[in-house]
Amino acid sequence: MAMIKSALELALERTKNLKVDEVALEAARIKTEGRKTAGKFLEEPEATDIAAAVRAVADSGRERFRKSLFEVLAAQIQLPGAFFDEEKLAKIGAGLGKLAETGAAKGAASASELQSMVQQIAGFLKKYQDEVKRVEQAIRNQWAPRFKEKERQMAARVGQEVRLDPMADPEFAAFYKQNVEALRTNYADALERAKVELTALCGIDQDEDEEPGS
Repeated sequence: MAMIKSALELALERTKNLKVDEVALEAARIKTEGRKTAGKFLEEPEATDIAAAVRAVADSGRERFRKSLFEVLAAQIQLPGAFFDEEKLAKIGAGLGKLAETGAAKGAASASELQSMVQQIAGFLKKYQDEVKRVEQAIRNQWAPRFKEKERQMAARVGQEVRLDPMADPEFAAFYKQNVEALRTNYADALERAKVELTALCGIDQDEDEEPGS
């Protein structure tokens, strides 16, 4: 028992001068609440009042809350794969519109201006999908004669018809990846620039510190 008490006393001695950074803890709490509010909105947009949630935060933490909420919503705007969920983008746009309404004092745009930007992004993402399909088809057309010849040669050796999967060919796969990834990179860069515009339209302070004193 004496040994346990001694260990406890030593631990208390080491920590007695440590002070809890209440400001940092509060900032982290506000940031977490902002993320949670964004998550709730994405799950149940009709049941989540973003404007009311922002107004409920004390003035000292409101911009941190708004920025955290914005980051979660903006992160959901991504280059689509085979399927483009335009309905989800519209939902995100509606949330950003509500967020912009709470940032009038920070120079935020009107909800209608923000919706116009979101519509432009929707058109951009559709164009990206079309471009990917066009590039993919052009690559396959370019390589088709080469694969037909390979299939002919293999069919002659094995005595039956052969169909090759182009993506199983290392040379084709590398060429495909190089061209499609280059296209994706260009569009991804443009999308990030569009998100910077969304940041300004929502009146989000990009210089807001992640943590106090950082």
